[in-house]
Amino acid sequence: MIVIDASSLVKYLLREEGWQMVEMNLQRGVVTLDHAEKELLNAIWKHYSIRKIIDKDLSMGLYKVFRKLVDAKILIIEREEKYIEKAFEIALKHDLTIYDSLYLSQALKWGKLLTSDNTQKHVAEEMNIETIFIP
Repeated sequence: MIVIDASSLVKYLLREEGWQMVEMNLQRGVVTLDHAEKELLNAIWKHYSIRKIIDKDLSMGLYKVFRKLVDAKILIIEREEKYIEKAFEIALKHDLTIYDSLYLSQALKWGKLLTSDNTQKHVAEEMNIETIFIP
């Protein structure tokens, strides 16, 4: 399993450059954290409300696509609580947000991280976590 963070989920759902590479990895089986859903929805909200580049119907449609990925078990969601203590250690050691550190903590269990976040990629590499980076 590959841990996918919100940056790559957003890239995929909003069809940002490189989304096809994310899609290829989705087919291999991915896992994420429950807070990724909130991060994703916040990104969609920004595209709708602040940037005004998508409409309300598309916003809701993108969320439905996300839920279909979960319902079809293409994307497995785990609760963040089981990773929080290790994530806090990672955050303190690497001066990284707790949100990003949660994905790294999860990747320690699953062995691989898919991210589009350059800072997270560097810390993952420092921690010897196999990383798929899609800029």
